[in-house]
Amino acid sequence: MPEIAGILETVLYVEDLARAAAFWGGPMGLPCLHEDHRMRAFDVAGRGVLLLFPRGGSLNPVPTPGGTIPPHDGSGPLHLALSILADALGPWERHLAAHGIAIEGRTTWPRGGVSLYFRDPDGHLVELATPGLWKGY
Repeated sequence: MPEIAGILETVLYVEDLARAAAFWGGPMGLPCLHEDHRMRAFDVAGRGVLLLFPRGGSLNPVPTPGGTIPPHDGSGPLHLALSILADALGPWERHLAAHGIAIEGRTTWPRGGVSLYFRDPDGHLVELATPGLWKGY
């Protein structure tokens, strides 16, 4: 069987693209790689990309010079987890509090990892996880 090397992109569908982009580029500190009328792309630690699309805005095929992107969309509160170093947990808690972002939950996992949970402006559940959550992380 061919090997999968990793997850390259994660997508969140948002109500207000400018508001969501301000959150992910502001308090979350992700650098914007691309922006246009239909989407934003943010670098995630040089290893992945977070894409933001307006909800309902990608329901039609998108022709590009290299081929056509098929339609896609999503609704409801989605979830994504971002990895952080263990010694960044306290600084992240303080950073979120300084930006008025409420921590909704905190979990300590059997392998020793800790997860902080909070919401983005669209109600998506964001998790910051330290090593010790999964086998291999």
